[in-house]
Amino acid sequence: MIETLGFYFFTICSLGMFLISVFSKNTLYSMTALAGGMIFISGFFFLLSAEFLGVVQIIVYVGAVLVLYAFSMMFFDASKPVKEQKNNKLVYTLGVASSLLAVIIVLIPISYKTPIVPQYEIVSNLSNVKTVGMILFTKYLIVFELAAVMLLVAMICGILLVHKDMDKNVSKESL
Repeated sequence: MIETLGFYFFTICSLGMFLISVFSKNTLYSMTALAGGMIFISGFFFLLSAEFLGVVQIIVYVGAVLVLYAFSMMFFDASKPVKEQKNNKLVYTLGVASSLLAVIIVLIPISYKTPIVPQYEIVSNLSNVKTVGMILFTKYLIVFELAAVMLLVAMICGILLVHKDMDKNVSKESL
């Protein structure tokens, strides 16, 4: 029952955050909502007892959104005054509608009691992190190493591009 309520909570919150991200006219609000949506998506992994994947979701995707946030801050015009538009009727209507939808979504599965039968045998003596580590370093070792090499090449290319731009700026300033 707790898992079902958690699933519906994370579903509603992540959809809400992604809708805010899509429909927001302010770039910073959109990026903040996108990061929040990714955090709520990681909640699904924690509900499934996949703690490693949940933490990786937070580190990788929320980190990527925060880098995007930093880039959008560079293009943000801070000299322009920001007007906050408050449309209380729309916010109130959407709040009531989403609350009613959440109540309906929670109450429908409670009325239908169907047993959930696992398709595979559940192994309880291994932890999720240990299983992922064993699979990564046995079955998917080549793919894992290839991904590491690709990330290393991308990092070296980024450093070289920045270094070339720094050399151009230094030569322009010296003239």
